[in-house]
Amino acid sequence: MTRQGRSDAFDRFVADRWPTLLHLARLLTAGDRHRAEDLLQEALVKLWFAWPRVADQAPEAYVRKILVRAAARSARRRWWGEQPMDRLDRLPEPPEAADETAAVDERTRLEALLAQLPARQRAAVVLRYYQDLPEGQVAEVLGCPVGTARSLTARGVGRLRRLMTETGEGRVEKEPWTTSSRS
Repeated sequence: MTRQGRSDAFDRFVADRWPTLLHLARLLTAGDRHRAEDLLQEALVKLWFAWPRVADQAPEAYVRKILVRAAARSARRRWWGEQPMDRLDRLPEPPEAADETAAVDERTRLEALLAQLPARQRAAVVLRYYQDLPEGQVAEVLGCPVGTARSLTARGVGRLRRLMTETGEGRVEKEPWTTSSRS
């Protein structure tokens, strides 16, 4: 593949998959859009260097694995960036009531609940139910045995259910984190 062909294929991949990958990164970073963008950019830089090896195989799986590992590293850090001191004492004005849809409310609620899970449980739940990956691939991405991936997923889902109950939101008809029509 020529250098220009490599660049064009990579650009097409990024343009096509950016929204999906950014949403995955947001879920992995508990809804922090800025950290998610940084995480995705870091993953795409690594993909660029590996592109000749993975372009014809599974570049999305490669990026997914990089994202999960980088999110886990990031979660272990105590500090993610600067915050201006003069803004910490003033809270922003609350947004005016707008025409928010139920889907946006549900996604926001889920992101807040996901943020309360430990990083590995959050990654397991997101990979299994948002990305709809089979247990074997979840285990591969997390770098652990299938049994551990199952355990992390089950504990994460159990914790999400408890959190929903504790926040008074009760039982939901359809689990909001599922994207497929699985029963």
